[in-house]
Amino acid sequence: MRVVIARCAARYSGRLSAHLPLATRAIMLKADGSVLLHSDGGSYKPLNWMSPPCTTREVEPTEAQAEAGVTQVWTVQHDKTDDRLEIEVHEVLADTSHDLGTDPGLIKDGVEAHLQELLAEQIALLGEGHTLVRREYMTAIGPVDILAKSPTGGSVAVEIKRRGEIDGVEQLTRYLELMNRDPLLSPVEGVFAAQEIKPQARVLAQDRGIRCVILDYDAMRGADDPTTRLF
Repeated sequence: MRVVIARCAARYSGRLSAHLPLATRAIMLKADGSVLLHSDGGSYKPLNWMSPPCTTREVEPTEAQAEAGVTQVWTVQHDKTDDRLEIEVHEVLADTSHDLGTDPGLIKDGVEAHLQELLAEQIALLGEGHTLVRREYMTAIGPVDILAKSPTGGSVAVEIKRRGEIDGVEQLTRYLELMNRDPLLSPVEGVFAAQEIKPQARVLAQDRGIRCVILDYDAMRGADDPTTRLF
């Protein structure tokens, strides 16, 4: 991974147009080809990024750019779409590279991992006619907990949490954005499944077209029969 701290501006074009004015930011260039621009705020989410497959090139600035103080121009072109990220570097404050090696991936706690296993076995909890494709479907930015098919044959990406909060919705949103670029999967429906979903997370999920499903852990593992409850 290469991390560059620089005064830079950026422009994104393609599916949407966006502009980042000149400021000091962290630019991350990962071994998988992805490029992310971070500020010192906004938690973990980058201000802008390009997901792989993409190609990054460093080119000389134009005369007009040089006059404006630009010393380097980085163009990041997506290999399968017209999406393009152009970063104008004015000053490099730090530039370091590190080989992080192979990451073992996120190891879920016992309940969350068991929920994934149980839902894969009881995929009809998503709705009648759903079928399992596979667990831990790998994407370029991490594994989706479950990939399923809807009754109509559409792809369904399921993110499972013990407690559903906003960061889980953001995580699923990133998976869906990437997966919907794949013509073999698109369109991909998102399902946010948890034992409990916070109201703010539910509102955000619904605003983004993501369906919420509450999972009854005890009932799924056979420790409780909901038909015998008084309430």
